[in-house]
Amino acid sequence: MSTFAFVVIITAIAGVVGTGLGGVIGVLFTRNSEKIVSLLLSFAGGVMLSIVCLDLLSDAIGQVPGSVGHVFFVVAMTAVGFGLIYLLNALVDRTTNPEVKHIDKDHPKTADQLSELIHSDHYEEHRKEYEQTKQQKSRRQLFLAGLVMAFAIALHNFPEGMVIGASYASDEATGGIGGLAAAIIIGLHNIPEGMAVSVPLVAGGMRKVKASLLTAVTGAPTILGAMLGYFLGTLSPVMLALSLSFASGAMLYVVFGELLPESILIWRSKAPAFAMLAGLLVGVVILFV
Repeated sequence: MSTFAFVVIITAIAGVVGTGLGGVIGVLFTRNSEKIVSLLLSFAGGVMLSIVCLDLLSDAIGQVPGSVGHVFFVVAMTAVGFGLIYLLNALVDRTTNPEVKHIDKDHPKTADQLSELIHSDHYEEHRKEYEQTKQQKSRRQLFLAGLVMAFAIALHNFPEGMVIGASYASDEATGGIGGLAAAIIIGLHNIPEGMAVSVPLVAGGMRKVKASLLTAVTGAPTILGAMLGYFLGTLSPVMLALSLSFASGAMLYVVFGELLPESILIWRSKAPAFAMLAGLLVGVVILFV
């Protein structure tokens, strides 16, 4: 099997299966899983941080040894990757929040539970309102909110796929295993995203099986991103550095802008910090043992 085909397969598992698993968890959501999800998110953040700092960025800088200008190029492209993921997440918030209004004026503006983080409590309130008033409009709004979230998550998954593709392109040049590690972590990261898609779809009236399948499909753009990242990474050392830098920026935002804040909001304790440390150390073992 060629490396390209393997990249496609492993990315499909991380993107489609990871997001689909989150969809299944979402339709079977239980509040008792909050602490587990918190630890999973922070652990994944620690592993990804070690991969970015010790593998992706070092490989990107190493493509043109001794070039000061190349270092600034890597820094600039890392900032671009970070900024693009930030904008995509802002798009998610802007397009979905209008459909999910706060329950009342006293409702907290920041989530401190998984149910609030993925807005399932808001959807539940809308569902109750629908059952009480028998108005089809509320249910339709829930359904449309789920579709908007599905589209936004699909768009968001494209640059995450580039992380996997660029990492595998780097592995071919260096003999590392950063691509596999990145695929695993992105797959774990996709689980909460899948929950955010499936919950409103089911609350809006879609069957659980269909909602889970549609959620899995939103992970498909990850494959396209991986193909592009791998293709660019095999063109030349400069293009590989570009892909690795962009991927590093994308994953740094995922770590510091999503995984760690979400894990702490879900479980306000010191446990997520220890889970992140464990993930960081596991990442070191994965890369160097």
